[in-house]
Amino acid sequence: MLSLNKLVIFFLLFVVVTGYAQQAYQRTLKLMGSRFDITVVANDSIQGHNYIDTAILEITRIEKLISSWDANSQTSKINKDAGIKPVVVDTELFELIKRAISISKLTDGAFDISYASMDRIWKFDGSMTEMPTINKINTSVARVGFQNIVLNKDKNTVFLKKKGMKIGFGAIGKGYAADKAKALLISKGVSAGIINASGDMNTWGNQPNGKPWTVAITNPMNKNKVFALFPLINNAVVTSGNYEKFVNLNGKRYTHIIDPRTGYPSSGIISVTVFAPKAELADALATSIFVMGKEVGLNRINQLPKVECIIIDEKGNISTSNNITIEKI
Repeated sequence: MLSLNKLVIFFLLFVVVTGYAQQAYQRTLKLMGSRFDITVVANDSIQGHNYIDTAILEITRIEKLISSWDANSQTSKINKDAGIKPVVVDTELFELIKRAISISKLTDGAFDISYASMDRIWKFDGSMTEMPTINKINTSVARVGFQNIVLNKDKNTVFLKKKGMKIGFGAIGKGYAADKAKALLISKGVSAGIINASGDMNTWGNQPNGKPWTVAITNPMNKNKVFALFPLINNAVVTSGNYEKFVNLNGKRYTHIIDPRTGYPSSGIISVTVFAPKAELADALATSIFVMGKEVGLNRINQLPKVECIIIDEKGNISTSNNITIEKI
């Protein structure tokens, strides 16, 4: 559940930017330490870039709220006072943490924002030559556990029970920012657009030519070839992969996505794509499926309304949830 490498998901913009009453305007920049591509449909370039500026300000605001790197953020204060005292936070952050705990319960702990307190004992930079000891692995997860995040709704406080506990939003933060930027732009009257936060994508409306935004999914076993196209109508999609960061020890391949419950890396899956109403949810579920495994992951997704997934295992086999059909191209 440590940092994920986002696969590149291509949006196919079949629209020509002239000849329609409105046009699509895009800007690419670095926010929250990652690449963001912001696309809006507007009447002219001035309006379009003003809308994009609005989205940037909102994403920057979210970063300041949830960043654990900013010593002045509420998240940092929660971590600093772990095991000491509860911290009063904004309702927005309180509700985000509350939803994160709900996803932890839904996934039996495969998703857990308290993973931030794990010791980084696994190295995926080529320097690791032997397994960590069982003692080191057990110690690395000793302070992890969403059950030890205490919320007080009446006082709007968050308390981490154990000293040394930390929470982090690396697995849902960019998705949440994409959702919030989308919601703000819609409230400003933006008819259509895409917020692409390093693979955490949220769309609304249609292209200026009236056609839906279209997403192309690639198989990491052959990254230069698209195997399926999907229209994305007022929906979010997240594709995550763990095929680039791994280590081979004793004849077994260990990937960089760590199970926060056990301290051991996940195995068996190399790519997960999740479609959901919100990027925040899709992001968290994509992370969780790697840890839960293909069978449990598919079973869990099949129980959720308006959520679908595509899983590619380490042999290149493609599996999908019940209500999604891949029309290969």
